[in-house]
Amino acid sequence: MRQPLKAQAIPFDQALRRPPQVAPGQGPRISKLLTDRGVASRREADDWIAAGWVKVDGRMAVLGQRAAPDAVIEIDARARNDQARSVTILLHKPIGYVSGQAEDGYEPASVLIKPENRWSGDGARQKYHPGQLRGLAPAGRLDIDSTGLLVLTQDGRVAKLLIGDQTRVEKEYLVRVAPRSEGPLAEDALDRLRHGLELDGVQLRPARVSWANEDQLRFVLREGRKRQIRRMCELVGLDVLGLKRVRIGSVPLGQLPVGQWRYLDDNERFI
Repeated sequence: MRQPLKAQAIPFDQALRRPPQVAPGQGPRISKLLTDRGVASRREADDWIAAGWVKVDGRMAVLGQRAAPDAVIEIDARARNDQARSVTILLHKPIGYVSGQAEDGYEPASVLIKPENRWSGDGARQKYHPGQLRGLAPAGRLDIDSTGLLVLTQDGRVAKLLIGDQTRVEKEYLVRVAPRSEGPLAEDALDRLRHGLELDGVQLRPARVSWANEDQLRFVLREGRKRQIRRMCELVGLDVLGLKRVRIGSVPLGQLPVGQWRYLDDNERFI
């Protein structure tokens, strides 16, 4: 997890005299600077700026403002408190629900986040309230015909950790498969699944793939292209009959029942 920014304290009058490091209108946006420094998501940063909680080189920031990469950024404590209230929820998504926005008549998995669906085994002290649904978004996708662990979060840092282009967080899946044609599977099928396949003209990152039992494969990936595992299997002559995500980073699905959810506990980390 990225370390939060520690504001650099400088006298107010000194900050005003600090010569600009970039020409007006140039340099990265302040929201991008906060994201790159691991402080907040772009959306959080824009909300903080709009609320008047961000100063750059001693001056109140405005939306869309750009600044030097080494600009001194100060964050009001109210922003920290607002961020601390953000929740992350773990859902055992059933088949038939989409991960994000409703589509083609299918409901989003977020409709299951209601008090009666909270797992009785949830040990978190967090209390549910409807405000936790505001800004709650899936951190990664899980196909409509797949089941297993889905993370929904209000915390932009969690979202970027799990779905950023350079994420180091593993996702583990159990995948029930069957040969697409009669005869034995090609000898190099597993090796190709582990490394060497391309999707949409892009070489896939190395994966860990092994047999969990005679008709089920275990995949461990560090990326999540659309329907990636199903498409990988097709390339080596396998049909996917069932797919279940059982772990994201250090957080397992565990005994969480299908259709129920729990909070990510304070002592849990994805890495």
